[in-house]
Amino acid sequence: MLPTSQALAEAITIDVAKTRGCGCCILWIKHLEQNGFATTSEDMLPGMLIRHKLDSGVPQEMISCHTGMVEGYMIEGHVPAADIRRLLSERPDAIGLAVPGMPYGSPGMGPEDEREAYDVFLILKDGTTEIYSSYSGT
Repeated sequence: MLPTSQALAEAITIDVAKTRGCGCCILWIKHLEQNGFATTSEDMLPGMLIRHKLDSGVPQEMISCHTGMVEGYMIEGHVPAADIRRLLSERPDAIGLAVPGMPYGSPGMGPEDEREAYDVFLILKDGTTEIYSSYSGT
């Protein structure tokens, strides 16, 4: 079910930095919008996007395709909307969330019913990470 126009007006906005023409980035943005988030996006050159990620505290081993920013948190890669909502509800003292790489079946990366197992990581302020949630393969 798509959110109503009133719900979109009240939605939390996620600002997405991505490279031009990336199909999986566009599909992840659609996933966010279908789950009640508003979005904005900015196309960046690949080198500038990597620098943005690293300068914002995303560890190199957590880097993925696109990067979102929401209420002071970084969202790296194909993080499910449910985990972003949980992050915003719990408000941990952290940099944000990451799904490193591009796991098949994660939001924007193919059908969920063919998903490979993957983890969502919480990036702590000291640069370390811990598993925030796990998705089993189907």
